Amino acid sequence: MRRIDRRTFLATGAAATSGLAMPALGQNLPDTVQLEAELSSTTRRNTSSFHSQSWQPYFNSLRNGAILVDIDSRALHMWEESGVHHLYPSSVPQSEELTRRGRTRVVQKVVGPTWRPTPNMRRRNPEWPAVVPPGPDNPLGTHALYLSWTYYRIHGTHDTRKIGRRSSSGCIGLYNEHIAEVFAMSKVGTQVLLI
Repeated sequence: MRRIDRRTFLATGAAATSGLAMPALGQNLPDTVQLEAELSSTTRRNTSSFHSQSWQPYFNSLRNGAILVDIDSRALHMWEESGVHHLYPSSVPQSEELTRRGRTRVVQKVVGPTWRPTPNMRRRNPEWPAVVPPGPDNPLGTHALYLSWTYYRIHGTHDTRKIGRRSSSGCIGLYNEHIAEVFAMSKVGTQVLLI
């Protein structure tokens, strides 16, 4: 009787599995093509959002500048009054129920913001502190743009793992170096659209 070692066992298993997988792919070709078409469509949607977008479909003018946040693509587009376009990856709300879409504007700019969890956040997370002062542990990062919607902000973050993910309780997060740039280009009155 021949003794089979671990390496032989794994190699045999891999060969058998790949042999089974090949006919399955060929047999399910229409499903595979459909899946590839769906993935391609999703990828195109996401990729197109990271190209330089035109502001005209979204805003009447660039007076005071304009910010467009694409929730699905997790991207923030910023246009200066001159028309210069900037693009930043962002974090977005964790769920659709925490997401607010529509038009708002910047009503206040704060360097070194103080974070106060909303009443809903405190209900969901009673262990959270009532106030976090400015500093390296502040969830709002180094800069914050307060919007005309109560509790909604565009801000930095101390946790860079959140960028590019559905990770916020409603706000739009940027890397601290990116929010500093957007902050410098924004004015009180800068128009904001979340789509």
